[in-house]
Amino acid sequence: MSTRGDAPASNQPPIQPTIEPADLEPIYTNFARVTGSPEELVLDFGLNTEPMGNPTHPVKVDQRLVMNYFTAKRLWMTLGASLARHEAAFGKLEIDIMKRVRPQTSGDAPAQG
Repeated sequence: MSTRGDAPASNQPPIQPTIEPADLEPIYTNFARVTGSPEELVLDFGLNTEPMGNPTHPVKVDQRLVMNYFTAKRLWMTLGASLARHEAAFGKLEIDIMKRVRPQTSGDAPAQG
């Protein structure tokens, strides 16, 4: 057993520590656009206030991430693993909104009292 901070005995690389500033603010997004160049991927995020029907207002992009393809692939793999764990625990995430929305029938109407 080493006490000098050598790499762990497993084949897993050590987890790199992160520093989060006290004023770090999370953002919410329901819109993402991916563009890129031969060297980098550009991910734009915003809030789509009209996610259904025919939108009349443009989506305002609030945040932009620019990363190289190596970082993008690591992100893709991490997101994929996280989504797979979520679906294993809670069921399939249906991204087609028309398959998630149930038409309301007269039996679904709230009771009047």
